Amino acid sequence: MESEGWRSRGYLPHSDAPGQVQHVTFCTAGRGEGIAGHFGARLLKHDEAAGAVQQALLHFDGARYRLLAWCVMPNHVHVIIGQIEAWPLAPVLHSWKSFTAKQINRIHARNGAVWQREYYDRFMRDDRQLATAVAYVEHNPVAAGYVKKASDWPWSSAVFRTNGGS
Repeated sequence: MESEGWRSRGYLPHSDAPGQVQHVTFCTAGRGEGIAGHFGARLLKHDEAAGAVQQALLHFDGARYRLLAWCVMPNHVHVIIGQIEAWPLAPVLHSWKSFTAKQINRIHARNGAVWQREYYDRFMRDDRQLATAVAYVEHNPVAAGYVKKASDWPWSSAVFRTNGGS
């Protein structure tokens, strides 16, 4: 399926357009695999692995996309980005997944798939939906019971928003 602003590889349809703001979720492969609420193995539960993903997200912020919010959870990642001309969503996701897969496999002394093939994306229709999505993303560790305050989770934009990244 290919039409103006939409594409698919036969799985989930994806919207893709310069200037569009997207909430993207991608999950680790393995146990519990599936996009709809069934996440994979907890490969990101170690600080070094979560930090590698966060650094990859931050690396091209402002050059290939505008990073608005993110949260690295033990088995999935939430990102809200503004798309930039000449950088479609699929290559950005491929870059993140490819680079971090090598690092995560090294950290865990393993081989094999780190990420599920597909990702889930939802474009933000207005400022209200965006604000709701940012709150959801940044409060994900609180909802999961990992921390009491969103700013206590080190692998999230909430800590940057609250303490300037310290």
